[in-house]
Amino acid sequence: MRNRSVADLMTPTAVAVQPGTPFKEIARLLDEYGITAVPVVDEANRPIGVVSEADLLRRHTAKDGPSTAGAMMSSPVVVARPSWTAVEAARLMERHRVKRLPVVDADGQLIGVLSRSDLLQLFLRRDRAIQEEILEDVVIRILRHSPAALHVDVDEGRVTLSGTLERRSLAPVFVRLCESVDGVVEVVDRLSYEDEGGDGDGDADRDADRNADGGGTGSEEEAAPSPGA
Repeated sequence: MRNRSVADLMTPTAVAVQPGTPFKEIARLLDEYGITAVPVVDEANRPIGVVSEADLLRRHTAKDGPSTAGAMMSSPVVVARPSWTAVEAARLMERHRVKRLPVVDADGQLIGVLSRSDLLQLFLRRDRAIQEEILEDVVIRILRHSPAALHVDVDEGRVTLSGTLERRSLAPVFVRLCESVDGVVEVVDRLSYEDEGGDGDGDADRDADRNADGGGTGSEEEAAPSPGA
């Protein structure tokens, strides 16, 4: 099971400005490219800040101080890595209350920008594709369960699970794996169980967890002001 990464969703070769870029040039770039903010980079193409429409409006209202990108930008800048999952990036946006993240490579150089609208692409995925991934990757490959005993219905990203699992203890694992599939909005559990006797043997549950590729990598904890900020 492979979740789409930041590299899959970001806008590559992002528009960027230098610290000395003037107010009017920044406004022109925002209008020309239909964007609401632009990263500010140093001479090594490393992000050091972001100038947004709000920053421009604040400067216009205040009418004092320099009107260059370096003077108006918000910093330090919070960045993402291309290998992160969409969930990691979304959590970082929420924690720092930002609408976009410059994406940097291993050298800290700008390679793209990820916006909230980019993340919304995940929820445009077709229901049939979601259903196929759950059946093939979650049910067969990870849980090693026969798909004949389970029913997976998907409607507008809402997944309903029904049918029979061997043990009740597998249900939380099954639901969690389904929730991690790209495009899933909600999971409804209507499962029944062959073994209603309680916890039972947890070996199969642990095997399912080991077989899964999902789970946070903790990459979002790396988030920090980029070099030079």
